[in-house]
Amino acid sequence: MLRPSLFAYLKAAFKPQVPCYAGAMALVLLSAGCAVGPDFKTPVVAQKAGYTHHPLPVKTSSADVHGGDAQTFVERLDIPGQWWKLFGSKPLNDLIAEAIKNNPDLDSARAALREARENVYAQEGAFFPSIGVGYSATRQEVPGQLGTPTASGAYTYSLHTAQVTVGYTPDAFGGTRRQVESLLAQADSQRFELEAAYLTLTSNVVAAAIEEAGLRAQIAETVKIIEIETHSLTLLQRQYALGQVARADVVAQEAALANAKSSLAPLEKQLEQQRDLLARFAGRFPNQSLPAAFELSSLKLPRKLPVSLPSRLVEQRPDVRAAQAQMHAACAQVGVAVANRLPDITLSASLGSGAMEIARLFSPGTGFWTLAAGATQPIFEGGELLHKQRAAQAAYKQAAAQYRGTVLTAFQNVADVLHAIQNDAVALNAAVEAERAASRSLAIARRQLELGAIGYLSLLNAEQTYQQAAINLAQALANRYADTAALFQALGGGWWNRAGKSARSGA
Repeated sequence: MLRPSLFAYLKAAFKPQVPCYAGAMALVLLSAGCAVGPDFKTPVVAQKAGYTHHPLPVKTSSADVHGGDAQTFVERLDIPGQWWKLFGSKPLNDLIAEAIKNNPDLDSARAALREARENVYAQEGAFFPSIGVGYSATRQEVPGQLGTPTASGAYTYSLHTAQVTVGYTPDAFGGTRRQVESLLAQADSQRFELEAAYLTLTSNVVAAAIEEAGLRAQIAETVKIIEIETHSLTLLQRQYALGQVARADVVAQEAALANAKSSLAPLEKQLEQQRDLLARFAGRFPNQSLPAAFELSSLKLPRKLPVSLPSRLVEQRPDVRAAQAQMHAACAQVGVAVANRLPDITLSASLGSGAMEIARLFSPGTGFWTLAAGATQPIFEGGELLHKQRAAQAAYKQAAAQYRGTVLTAFQNVADVLHAIQNDAVALNAAVEAERAASRSLAIARRQLELGAIGYLSLLNAEQTYQQAAINLAQALANRYADTAALFQALGGGWWNRAGKSARSGA
């Protein structure tokens, strides 16, 4: 929309002062109420739109472990603007605040929004007349065989001219208004691109912090497994010295220990890369250390999960709103293309003074003025304007199809995360039981091996089972936190609830 007082200002500024302006002003004012091309209508989500084939359960299953609480699905539960605070980690909150302040991707998106808004203001200038002031001075001589244009009869003279020119192109068919409408929609799209960048950044920081915490848990379990297998190797070496086990058993345990140690290096590499990623999000260089390390035990699992109504999802998702704005911009461009095929009306006027001496430039009898009006109707452009209109119509259909695709992707994202959260709870419960059973089995196997009641292969099998179960448990815990964060992202991230300066304002 234009600034509310724009047309009122134009009418007041160009209120006719003499009868000769009446026809032109009537045309201008009559043209203010119409614009060619289709009027954009906000798409409506289909009534059948939803997330799952079957109703969601009230709660997920739970597990007797930190992060294993049952989560409740709550319809119409609003999303806080700073949803990451639900994870109860001050270091995470601080890191996200630093990322919002320093991340170059957000700075780029803010600058792009300011550029889009300035383009709107620039195009709105077409609603105003153009006014110019000019002055020229010439010195010339007229051939004696020609008559002199001067009243004094001099053939050599100077001429000083000063004038004000006014030009105005009435928006008779609304082409300019459609162009402004298109630019406004593009600015709106850029605003939601900024919201999307904000949501992506904050979600990525949370996801990266959870991934780091999960890697630390896997590293801790791997170190624990290395300690267990080192103890088992010491036991077997002692038994070998006593002749109780074969040399092959000792070598096999040495291989198992080496294998456990080899699995530690890739995890530590991933952890270092994850720290580099977090530094990048925060606008830091890799050599600038982060203030905190993240552990799963320091994170709180949100117990109430929002499930937005399908009709609300399209209003909340920044990518959907950006696609809708792009569709609106393409719709307005159809009107621009239609208007370009219609007559172009121009009004102009000039008022000035000319004199042979600059001191007499504004003396009586030196003034002049002109009034002009014109209209140009394109007749033949080699099909250019027709095909540009058809191209604009095709672009509009393309934008509409892209919008529908974005909406479907948004619903898919929410559905995928809802399924994941339910399965994560089940998987975590199973992982807890498997890890505890494997731990008990390993303890029994180690005790029996010390007593000589079982062979080495039974111990090796118990160690491998426990190793896999411990790693699976760490991954299951991390998945539950990560998919919970993904739900907040999939539902739009609560950007509409941020107070004060926000990404929306371009601040």
